[in-house]
Amino acid sequence: MPELPEVETTCRGIAPHVEGKRLERWTVREPRLRWPIDPAWPEQVAGQRVEALTRRSKYMILHLEQGQIIAHLGMSGQFRVLPDLQARPEKHDHSDWLFEGGTLIRYRDPRRFGAMLYVPDWTTHPLITVLGPEPLSESFNGDYLHQALQSRRGPIKSALMDASLVVGVGNIYANEALFETGIHPRRAANRISRVRCERLVTHIKDVLTRAIAQGGTTLRDYVSATGESGYFSIDLKVYGRRGQPCLSCGRPLKEIRLSGRSTVYCAHCQR
Repeated sequence: MPELPEVETTCRGIAPHVEGKRLERWTVREPRLRWPIDPAWPEQVAGQRVEALTRRSKYMILHLEQGQIIAHLGMSGQFRVLPDLQARPEKHDHSDWLFEGGTLIRYRDPRRFGAMLYVPDWTTHPLITVLGPEPLSESFNGDYLHQALQSRRGPIKSALMDASLVVGVGNIYANEALFETGIHPRRAANRISRVRCERLVTHIKDVLTRAIAQGGTTLRDYVSATGESGYFSIDLKVYGRRGQPCLSCGRPLKEIRLSGRSTVYCAHCQR
């Protein structure tokens, strides 16, 4: 599943092609995504100028003159900027945005778990109001994290992947940040000291910043807006490295499942 750095990379790739331009046509070939695309939406957005393209958690927000389109990549969604306006859509190319000047943004989603919703005010939408702070924002800090964890007795890894606590950390980056901080992924969230929370926040911010700078993490289904896979996976220290030597102590990395997700860690370095 594309995580926050992948979505941020996609936003940055698309934004220069659409901001300030009018959305001339929204073509929907398959409306049955995670939530159906209302057949009235394409007519309602046609001719509106794009004021900005932003991100909130893993949602992309296309800000129009009246309302916004909330888009989510789901598990396998991709937005592509196509140079050829005559490019024939393939089987899983479900939607196109055509902008003035000929820019075509095509949405591909083989599993159809993504979403495209036209809403009057994205800030009050139920998908948005339940979200916690952005991990790279000033509001996500050691004090906040320590206080938020006091009522959580479950594993810290599961807590970090709860979007009501903090958005967009995701499985890959939770693995990496916990390793960098030396925290065992099974440790009870409410038993992590304030000092360790400070360090954990620092490492979460660092690993996400590096991932964004390097284009996201290479996953089987993820391709950026320009068609290039991310390449942050070359720097991953634990995720996907079960049984390989820990880069700190040399002992074999172990793997367990927490909240149904693969979790790789070093039993020696993480406590």
